[in-house]
Amino acid sequence: MKRSDFHYELPESLIAQHPLPERAASRLLVMDGAGGLEDRMFAELPDLLDSEDLLVFNDTRVIPARLFARKASGGRVEILVERLLGGRDILAQARASKPLREGSVLSLATDVEARVGRREGPFYRLSLRGPGNVMEILERIGHVPLPPYIGRRDEPLDRNRYQTVYAQRRGAVAAPTAGLHFDEALLERLRGRGIRTAFVTLHVGAGTFQPVREEDISRHRMHEEYMEVPRAVCEEVEAARRRGGRVIAVGTTVVRCLETAARSGKLAPFSGNTGIFITPGYAFACVDALVTNFHMPESTLLMLVCAFGGMDRVLRAYRHAVEEKYRFFSYGDAMFLHRRRP
Repeated sequence: MKRSDFHYELPESLIAQHPLPERAASRLLVMDGAGGLEDRMFAELPDLLDSEDLLVFNDTRVIPARLFARKASGGRVEILVERLLGGRDILAQARASKPLREGSVLSLATDVEARVGRREGPFYRLSLRGPGNVMEILERIGHVPLPPYIGRRDEPLDRNRYQTVYAQRRGAVAAPTAGLHFDEALLERLRGRGIRTAFVTLHVGAGTFQPVREEDISRHRMHEEYMEVPRAVCEEVEAARRRGGRVIAVGTTVVRCLETAARSGKLAPFSGNTGIFITPGYAFACVDALVTNFHMPESTLLMLVCAFGGMDRVLRAYRHAVEEKYRFFSYGDAMFLHRRRP
């Protein structure tokens, strides 16, 4: 299967640059298992669910992972944290006019420095020095790591809006964007309808924005991200199955969590890294329906959605979304789709 098979034309004007004033005010394109489409509003999601269903969310919390630094020579460096390594070390991408030199020191603030360690693939190992621990330093001088297709610097509103209302566990450098549409009022409506919820964790890394460079997608090497599926979630999924409900993943990160934990054929507790790459032809073991945003052309996320809903059907839905001027990507609108029926 080719990367170009997952291409679609998207006018730049449809890429959402700011969130809507209200989280649940987004539009929702509903696609049933046969590929039928219906234009709805995200606030109507509870009306599409049953009390037997289980919604599974990703409770990761985005950290202020973008940093700006200067070399001793005065050259500028933009740093994007990929992962916290423990102690005072981080793994990060670094964009500069020339590659960073091991042992050199970068100035991030008047009282914060980073010593450049060894190169690890596309990343650098950096050791931060300054008042407070690493998270305290990031919270003080870091910026919200908005995706590259948002053509502006982060603003104060992004500290709240590029974060789900249920975010708990710090470690992501990109938001699980399907969850950005849920506000407290919508969650309360779901609870009022008796719809159960459960939480997994996947710390989304910067690799989620890396393009697929191989035309033959079987040659693509998927990035790894840390995830956890607790035993309580496995029990909730089993209970939903017993009562005849659907397991509904809120976001592709939740799909990757559940399908990784179910690779033995049965969902089981899991903690560790996942590099699962889901493409058309994948046999889903756990997820029945998916809430997700619209994804970039030729991306691994779009490939996952095509595997779930059927490639032709999903790409037809995307063309419909373009024609109807839906808003795309992180701050855009959403889809609710069921697993493809033959």
